[in-house]
Parts: sequence; C-alpha cells; structure tokens
Amino acid sequence: MMKKEFFLLLLLIGFSSVSCISSKDLTYLQNKTQDSLSVSVHPIVNKPYRVQVNDILSVNIRALDQKLVDIFSPSGTQGTSQSEQAMYFEGFTVDDHGNIRMPILGELNVLGFTLDEIRLKVEKQLLEEYFKEEANIFVTVKLAGLRYTINGEIGSPGTNTLYQDKATIMEAIANSGDITLTGNRKDVSIIRQYPHGTETHSIDLTDAKAMQSPYYFLQPNDYIYVKPLKQKSWGTGTTGVQSVATIITALSLFTTTLVLLKSL
Repeated sequence: MMKKEFFLLLLLIGFSSVSCISSKDLTYLQNKTQDSLSVSVHPIVNKPYRVQVNDILSVNIRALDQKLVDIFSPSGTQGTSQSEQAMYFEGFTVDDHGNIRMPILGELNVLGFTLDEIRLKVEKQLLEEYFKEEANIFVTVKLAGLRYTINGEIGSPGTNTLYQDKATIMEAIANSGDITLTGNRKDVSIIRQYPHGTETHSIDLTDAKAMQSPYYFLQPNDYIYVKPLKQKSWGTGTTGVQSVATIITALSLFTTTLVLLKSL
C-alpha cells in the first residue's frame, strides 16, 4: 500500500512540474549566455525604413512666407495642427506604382526610398522649380503612424497604430495588453510585407539577443502572432496549484470509476 502511495506521489510531482509554466518561459529579454551578475551592452541595429506600397506619408513644407507653401498641401492649411487620425485622409498614400501625388508637384516616385531621401527629393524639386535659396524651405517627411495587427495569446488582439517614428515589438505587445501566461514568448511569429511579397519570421522574446534581431523593430503593416504553449492544449493548468488541482480531480475520477466497476 505504501509503495502505491509513494508511486502516486512521485507521479503527481513529476506531472505537475512538467505541466506548469516555468518563470523562464515568462521573463522577457533574459541574458542567457553570460553570468547573471554581469552587465552587457548590445548594439541595436535598426536600418532606415524604405517606403512600400500602401504606406501613408505626411509631407509638411514650411518657408518664410507660409502662404506660398500652403498650396502644396491637399487642404491648403499646412500651418494648422491635425490629429493623427486625420492623416489617413490628408496624407499621401503610396499607390501600386510606388508614387504619391502632391498638389503642384505632381507625381513623385518614393518606392524603396527612405524618409530622408524623400525629404531631399522634395526639397530639390521645390528649389529647382518654385523657390530660391532665400525662401528657407524646410521639409519634413514622416510615416503617418506605425500600423500593426497582433493576434493569438495576447491581452487585446486587433489592429493598432503607434504614432511615432520608431517602435519595437515589445512596445506593440505592451500596447496590446501583454502576452498571456499561455503565450509562447520563445517563438513569436512576424509576418512582414516586402516588395516581392510576404515573409514569416520568428523571434525569441525571452532572449536578450532579440534586440539585435532585424525584426525587433516594427514596420508598417506587420502582423504579429503569438502561439499558445503546449500547456494550454493539455489543459493541465498554467501554475503548480492549478496543475495539482487538475491531477487530483483526474485521480479522484479514476478512483471513483474503479470503485463503481468493482461494486457491479
């Protein structure tokens, strides 16, 4: 009898240790290769984003005489502030040919250019065709927000927009309610658009080396999918207490079934 109880106890401990989720699976950006007391600095490489089809750009032109440059704005009011959401209607959308259409300037090809290269391109055309150096032309070109979609084991799945020049996948996750306890932080999928089509990439957010990944920084229209851990499909619980409770329930059901079968 004692042997059976000891065997069941070992089975209970072993099964619960496997089924519950370890803290190592929940902690972000761990230093897995060096001593925990050491401090390491990893350079984060972020290549300039190159504009793609369907991107929305904000192009703002300023000069000493602001009335003269207002004609280059769709609404004719570049001097007034606009909400970020209004950029969907007032911004310049990159068409299927990689062009944007600006008042007076006409069509400009921007596909594959960085924002800084587009700024220099607009400034050059303005100075060559419409203004002199004395006009002090000042051009700014920005993306009208970083739009992304996140799904799977996340607190608030859906499509969101971050109104900033740069953002990381960590910021996107934090903005969407964080990954749930049953989400796989070691294998987060990123479906990214390229001129030749879409590609799927994977990133391990529990490893500090993720900050060196080219997929750590968001790009417009990224799709992020957080896969579930095996513990969710097993249904054994995410913590030790939940796992033990599940096992006890299963053993009780099994014992009750045996007793009923013997009594027949």
